[in-house]
Amino acid sequence: MAQNRHLATPDSEYAALLAQLPTLPPVRDVQVLRKMTKDVVVPTLNRIRGASLPAETKYRVTDHEIAVDCGTISVRCTTPTKGEVFPLMVWVHGGGFVTGTLEPDDYLLRTLSVELGIVTVNVEYRLAPEFPFPTPLNDCYAALKWAADNAALLSASVTKGFILGGQSAGGNLVAALAYRAREDLFFQGRALTGHLLQYPQVIHPDAVPARYKSELLSIEELKDAPVLKRDDLLFFAQAYQAEPYNPECSPLLYPSHAGLPPLYMQVCGWDPVRDECLLYEKVLREAGADTKIDIYPGVPHIFAAMHPTLSQAVKHDRDMREGIRWLLEKTAQS
Repeated sequence: MAQNRHLATPDSEYAALLAQLPTLPPVRDVQVLRKMTKDVVVPTLNRIRGASLPAETKYRVTDHEIAVDCGTISVRCTTPTKGEVFPLMVWVHGGGFVTGTLEPDDYLLRTLSVELGIVTVNVEYRLAPEFPFPTPLNDCYAALKWAADNAALLSASVTKGFILGGQSAGGNLVAALAYRAREDLFFQGRALTGHLLQYPQVIHPDAVPARYKSELLSIEELKDAPVLKRDDLLFFAQAYQAEPYNPECSPLLYPSHAGLPPLYMQVCGWDPVRDECLLYEKVLREAGADTKIDIYPGVPHIFAAMHPTLSQAVKHDRDMREGIRWLLEKTAQS
């Protein structure tokens, strides 16, 4: 997609910020990444998001343990206290399949729960490389089924809306889960009503078929982009240990994209996964799915969480809320 190259022209606000930041070597050690998430990412996000966190009287939070193959996983559920029955959104965090917990998105989901009047279920799946593919995917699928079965316990109803959302690696998992749910009789009568993808990788770098090579240029052209580089993607893929051409790793390769629920997608312009995101929205739309997409030119992967005061970050967070509302409106219209 040569016509998309202009999207990587650095945003002036971000470029000025980037010029002030130290140049650090890439981190490709799982334990170091996890320590950074715990010691740096979570406190930073909590400080930023805590400023707009609703009063504790406006929501309740419950943690639950879910049985999965050879173990258990945790989910954190947030329910508004004003109202009786709410739509349900299951959320899958990012982190390259190797890091991430319930904590980084906790305050965000509490806020969304109150602002949008939804129940959120935050999934803490097991991580690679200790638990490689398909364990993270299977864990999230178990959580999705648990949420459907226990909606009433959470004061939710899937008839009001049943949304699945995720960021980055979480978006990859969400994309694959949507196909699983499409085929599973378990979801008959309680199908997903929408899914939200924030800058997901939807095809393994080593699995691009010839028919898409001319459209997927950003993986090479933006291989040295800030935040997420092509070699980072390869590092995460190696840790995840999925077969590149398996559609559950590379959802773009599913033989049919028909029958998926409405999609809301957010895409960063200065991001090596940009073109696959744009192509994925296109193939779903052409297969009959309702889609809505927002693009943020000149900013890198997960920029909004890292630099929330940027004008585009403010727009990104507002767009996310509008995207969820759009998905809920689609539910009401169906």
